Amino acid sequence: MKKYNVGIIGYGWAAAAHIEAINKTTQGQVTAVYSSRKLNDAEISAKHGGTIKSYQNIDEMLANPDIHVVDITSYPSQHRDQAVAAANAKKHIILEKPMANSLQEVREIAAAAKSNDVKGCVCFECRWSNQFQVTKAMIDEGLLGSLHYGEVDYYHGIGPWYGQFRWNTGKKDGGSALLTAGCHALDALLMVMGSEVESVCSFSTKSRSDIFKPYEYDTCSTTIIRFKNGAVGKAAAIVDCLQPYYFHTHLCGSQGSLLDDKFHSMKLHTDKHSWSKLSMKMLDSGDVSDHPYQSQFQAFFDALDQGKDMPLTSFTESLKSFEVIFAADKSAELGGKPVTIAELG
Repeated sequence: MKKYNVGIIGYGWAAAAHIEAINKTTQGQVTAVYSSRKLNDAEISAKHGGTIKSYQNIDEMLANPDIHVVDITSYPSQHRDQAVAAANAKKHIILEKPMANSLQEVREIAAAAKSNDVKGCVCFECRWSNQFQVTKAMIDEGLLGSLHYGEVDYYHGIGPWYGQFRWNTGKKDGGSALLTAGCHALDALLMVMGSEVESVCSFSTKSRSDIFKPYEYDTCSTTIIRFKNGAVGKAAAIVDCLQPYYFHTHLCGSQGSLLDDKFHSMKLHTDKHSWSKLSMKMLDSGDVSDHPYQSQFQAFFDALDQGKDMPLTSFTESLKSFEVIFAADKSAELGGKPVTIAELG
């Protein structure tokens, strides 16, 4: 028997990838699924392995004492109420991004988890990707020196060909280009720069292509970040591009630079006139089946065993990223006026 029985809230596209990843961990097993649709228990059990009980009443599932963790993969507008209910039911929580569609709701989720002594894991899984694990290792080894500039950009055209499109176009669940998808890039930038944020300045616009007309919000934004240690950074969120998926990364430091999977380091005496190649798996797909959920969820269950917050993507750590994200969206709404994190209250 595995140690943690997991109940899924929301049985859609992301849920299938989560279930597979959870079941591949050493301690986790999905044993329950809540969906607004009536599901056949035998069919979903056969599809995913093990014995899975379906629920159409979320409170009934949360009342089951045999469920230790809930994994929320529902629409973002539902996250706050579902996560707070899960915390009040003393369930640990895996929560898809965005945590919620307002900073107040994100803070309420984090507060409910803290007051109920439950642990959280936010699906900023790019931090657990091979690309950013290798990138962070290079920084920690001092091969780039002290970073003074960094840019991490998200390019992914989320059009009718993509499963998320049907609900992503609405302001209610999509929110903004940064909130719905570009948050991965901004969060990764915060991870590698390693300094608290002082202020942000953001501008947004929208493609003139008919493909992206259904969107109720600007689908392209760029954010300039001023860090407290004096460094600066940039994060672009482009969900209306017509090109292959691209997670652009460029870091500049006192001992060298990194560009995606290439680098130059004065410490290693590499050739400044040509890039040296790193062996890493790049983030090159928006398909949830390609995301590094298993590594992240394994770390979460390991942290539960130790009674600790998980590293990198706990509720506490992720709240910092969402403060910057909502500050950036506020700046964009104000036409690019700088917004300090302190102004958020």
